[in-house]
Amino acid sequence: MWNVLLSFSGLVALIQLVFLPFFPESPPYLLLQKGDKPGCLKAMKQLWGEGNYLTEFDDIMKEKAITKGTKIMNVLEMLKESSMYPQLGTMLLILLSLQLCGMSATANLQESIIPYVSLGVAISELISLIFCSSIIDRFGRRILLWGGYLLMALILTLLEISLLLSDQFLWMRYGSVILIFLFIIAYGLGP
Repeated sequence: MWNVLLSFSGLVALIQLVFLPFFPESPPYLLLQKGDKPGCLKAMKQLWGEGNYLTEFDDIMKEKAITKGTKIMNVLEMLKESSMYPQLGTMLLILLSLQLCGMSATANLQESIIPYVSLGVAISELISLIFCSSIIDRFGRRILLWGGYLLMALILTLLEISLLLSDQFLWMRYGSVILIFLFIIAYGLGP
């Protein structure tokens, strides 16, 4: 029944995918990234109900004024900045936990190939990390979450099918590995 357990995370992703479009975009994102003041106020009313949100709006405007002269760093600049080390350490810890989660064991491969699969998992994590950090400011968290969960649900469905057929077609095991890599990239882009 391990394949049902593996599919459970896809069910959770599907539930979140269904409800995510009904939530408003983040007010700070709308104001700071998009410059949409009416959209920001509308999102505040949707999130917190009717009321006067002038104080919260002013706080976001102050944050916008403070960050106006701040330069957005790329990945290499961030790695050189010592004040970012605690955040990078946390991110590496999350990546390590994903590395040790056992996803590569689900493909039912020969033991001699598993180190290469683990290397592929690490490379997939690195690709998703670099790609996501490059596009998050452009698209925003909501689109990345929605797209990430949609991709994860699709990939987990395909992974379940490939695992069910892996005894009949040996090449499906390698397809499962590719799907695992894609799942990790989708996870890194969204959730």
